[in-house]
Amino acid sequence: MIAMIVACTPKDTTFHFDEMTYSPSETVFKLFAPADAKCFVVVGNDTLSMTLGTDSIWTATAEGDQKGKAYEFLVNGVASPGVFAKAVTINGGKGVVINLKETNPEGWEADKRPVVASPADLVIYEMHHRDFSIDASSGLEHKGKFLALTEEKAINHLKNLGVNAIHILPSYDFGSVDETKLDENKYNWGYDPVNYNVPDGSYSTNPEDPACRIKEFKQMVQALHKAGIRVILDVVYNHTYDIEHSNFQRTYPDYYYRKAADGTYSNGSGCGNETASNQPMMRLFMLESMKYWIQEYHIDGFRVDLMGCHDIETMNLIRDEVNKIDPTIFIYGEGWSAGQCAYPQEKLAMKAHAQQLNGIAAFSDDMRDALRGPFNDDTKGAFLAGLAGEEESLKFGLVGAISHPQVDMTKVNYSKEPWTNEPTQQISYVSCHDDMCLVDRLKTELPGISTDELIRLDLLAQTAVFTSQGVPFMLSGEEMLRDKKGVHNSFESPDSVNRLDWTNLERYPQVFQYYKQLIQLRKNHPAFRLGNAELVRKHLEFLPTEPCLVGFVLKDNAGNDAWKNIIVIFNGNREPQTISIPSGNYTVVCCDGQIDENGLGEVHGDKVVVDPQAALILHD
Repeated sequence: MIAMIVACTPKDTTFHFDEMTYSPSETVFKLFAPADAKCFVVVGNDTLSMTLGTDSIWTATAEGDQKGKAYEFLVNGVASPGVFAKAVTINGGKGVVINLKETNPEGWEADKRPVVASPADLVIYEMHHRDFSIDASSGLEHKGKFLALTEEKAINHLKNLGVNAIHILPSYDFGSVDETKLDENKYNWGYDPVNYNVPDGSYSTNPEDPACRIKEFKQMVQALHKAGIRVILDVVYNHTYDIEHSNFQRTYPDYYYRKAADGTYSNGSGCGNETASNQPMMRLFMLESMKYWIQEYHIDGFRVDLMGCHDIETMNLIRDEVNKIDPTIFIYGEGWSAGQCAYPQEKLAMKAHAQQLNGIAAFSDDMRDALRGPFNDDTKGAFLAGLAGEEESLKFGLVGAISHPQVDMTKVNYSKEPWTNEPTQQISYVSCHDDMCLVDRLKTELPGISTDELIRLDLLAQTAVFTSQGVPFMLSGEEMLRDKKGVHNSFESPDSVNRLDWTNLERYPQVFQYYKQLIQLRKNHPAFRLGNAELVRKHLEFLPTEPCLVGFVLKDNAGNDAWKNIIVIFNGNREPQTISIPSGNYTVVCCDGQIDENGLGEVHGDKVVVDPQAALILHD
């Protein structure tokens, strides 16, 4: 087995990154490090020499029961917990020998992944542990902790809203928060990885106890699963906190990082370093890490940060291996990098190459910016601001970035050709954690906007997201009309900026109610989640497009929907618009910021008036 390691790729699954394998009689330590290095492992007070095997794998065995002891590897005198520690001391400086079975909560073996037939059925809610629960208004006991998501109030809120997948921002051990000084309320999103395979101690109730964070993370997953909610983990394999102090660099210098032709470190991550997914052991590390989170923590999906830094081959190998465990585990990522990667562009897992990614989705900045305006100019609006020109981009997002005969790709903002094979390869969204939230963006591009207009445009935007054939995604707190005080990049802003104000549920009850009913509308009607490109082309037909006016028909009981023909129209103008529709007798189910599937009224004939800055949905 070991003889094949350096040459192997994830196609060979006989090797695992088991740097610490525990049993009561002995603990075996393994490490991938240079063959010419001097390697030791310090376990408690004992220093053990490591023996070089074939292909740079070093091994040492500590006899007797080592459970609970801290350990660290020494490679040419440089200490680290290794690259695949499964338990660590506070702040992750050392690994800890642990019996993982003892961290399982009661009933863990019976924990089951909530059933989802198609990615199109997912409703993804992106959240940060502190944002969600830290404010006093949350009424939650375990503020800023994994356990907040085990509490009845939190579970009931999510179930009542109707989301069925929680995307948690990076929850592994990251470097920017000192776990010994949590009273300082230091905030960070966590995109600064240290130990990729250990839950972060700052979200546990006792970061000094290596087992506590592991058990509490599992309790969180278990509680969400019992509520029918999947858990998606945000993973950041494209860069580390830094190079010099990273566990990758401390165990095998420069192996895991890409370099440019001049010898400098490549910076496609925008963080001063970029990992080399094309290197066999980095590729294997990513694969084994994801499999570990699935098998040990029952994770149901992954959001891959800056996926455009990783090579297509690696991402497809990961998808293939995950399919062997459960093909419904959803993988999606950012289809871009933050800079130029020192790797051929055509081999990277960019959004433009998504058709080469088998069953992996990417975020649609086409749709996002068609609605709210360009990423690089917060003050410039688009469809929601009543500015014409983004209608085709919106249409492209509504069909899930597939090829559709009625979408003029020459007029789409970023993509000039379709980039998905199936609509479920598109994440449909209008805002997420790492940009202005929707409310702040609207306030910035429409100075002086009234609360009434703000709510109308907010609901209009999300109606487009949730009636899109892609996979809908929302930022936590948007159902509360969340704002972040205008901060564009709040990764280091205090809780006062990032926290959810739960009193908004009482202040703006119509917002939560609309989101809830919109999500239920999608769930109740398979026409909105066909999940198949051919079905979308067959059943989704666009109405004639006007400036800031886009409409479509889901015809002929699409997806075996009970409603024969469903008409959806979006009006970004500040005035009512009259639009021609197929002649018939229709029941209105969404109008002027209200949704009622039992009917809000009727329309007869071949024309309909759409309220300003609102969506209209009707069916026959």
